[in-house]
Amino acid sequence: MKNLNILIVEDGQSQRQMLRDFLDREGYSVAEAENGEAALSQVKNRHFDLLLLDYKMPGMDGMQVLKEVKRINPEIDVVIVTAFGTIETAVDAMKAGALDYITKPIEFDELLLLVDRVAERRILIRENEMLRQVLQQKGVTSDQIIYSSTAMGELINLAGRVAASRATVLIQGESGTGKELMARLVHQLSPRSAKPFIAVNCGALHENLLESELFGHERGAFTGAVVRRIGRFEEADGGTLFLDEVGELSPAVQVKLLRFLQEREFQRLGGNQMLRSDVRIISATNRNLEVRVREGAFREDLFYRLNVVVMSVPPLRDRKDDIPVLVQHFLSHFGSENGKEIEGLSREAQDLLMKYDYPGNVRELENILERAVVIARNSLIMAEDLPFRDDWTETDEDGAGGEGPLKNAVEDLEKRLILEAMEKAGGQHLKAAEILGLNKRMLRYKLKKYGIRG
Repeated sequence: MKNLNILIVEDGQSQRQMLRDFLDREGYSVAEAENGEAALSQVKNRHFDLLLLDYKMPGMDGMQVLKEVKRINPEIDVVIVTAFGTIETAVDAMKAGALDYITKPIEFDELLLLVDRVAERRILIRENEMLRQVLQQKGVTSDQIIYSSTAMGELINLAGRVAASRATVLIQGESGTGKELMARLVHQLSPRSAKPFIAVNCGALHENLLESELFGHERGAFTGAVVRRIGRFEEADGGTLFLDEVGELSPAVQVKLLRFLQEREFQRLGGNQMLRSDVRIISATNRNLEVRVREGAFREDLFYRLNVVVMSVPPLRDRKDDIPVLVQHFLSHFGSENGKEIEGLSREAQDLLMKYDYPGNVRELENILERAVVIARNSLIMAEDLPFRDDWTETDEDGAGGEGPLKNAVEDLEKRLILEAMEKAGGQHLKAAEILGLNKRMLRYKLKKYGIRG
């Protein structure tokens, strides 16, 4: 028996029985209800993971049943069953909390794919709840892991499965997505959690300094080395060493890191003694390491050593379901930090935050909301408290909005000048903005407006 309890809510007996027989054969646990009232009675007294809910029924219709089910138990997934001509009402139901819809006549292959997807989602939810309990036991608060999107749920689930192993992990993602947070999560869920987690930004130090930072040095190894220094590999013994921006490593440091990954041993700068350290390596990059390998800037053998398990953190623009919970967290945090009672956002401010693409990802959203809390005049964050309000206003104060030959000619010229500036700047936004006399945010808006990709 598959671990999914399904309730079929359908007033037509033959349709109801046909669905039950099919799902029974597929191994699901199935119950029936002939109308909305009977369905709600069962929902109150039994556990269900999924409702297959007919939209059009005598008495309570599907929308009414959906809202009441979500009031009783918001965790139940609801799939609306609707005739082809009423898809618009099914879309309304999805806005009210339904997971999906399926049209009559029902294709069994389509139904099975949908039900299997719900089953996989329920497994993921259960596993993530277990992960949350483990994290709480380890002292990891919900402040550190904030998400509601399926994409982040799957990533955190992967972190839980990877944590118990000794495998090296490569975390990919744009700047500001939370790569170090993911690395810390893997460490905290691992058997190494009681040992150190040491983070090193490989792009922030010169080659010689980075080599000393990682491997340590002996007294007299170079000018200024007046005492022996223990490196990060030794400090992280038994724990985890997080190498952020690993794509910036010089060829010399790449060779030493490769040797460690192969032999689990290293030498301090200026030393002859071979040292060993039990360290798990987690690395992160916002660059495409495969491209770096093809360019000859990154060793292929090191890439494969680091690339055993890959975790890709999606950019915030691809997981906008996370924005409301992140906003709520940051407003509460910065409100408390600044001694302000912040109740929430105005409708216009909400819309602006949801429309924005966040090239700086979660870090940028955090900065935007910290600024908004600091300058807000009252308990509600307004649109004028957000720094990109003007970016979303296409009509100038002098009435330049609308269509016409003058406006089109001006836009053609503007687009051509932007393209020329981008070419002169080699695609670098900051340099192109300086050429054009714009700030970087306005240039991003113009690039989006004209469909220009850097």
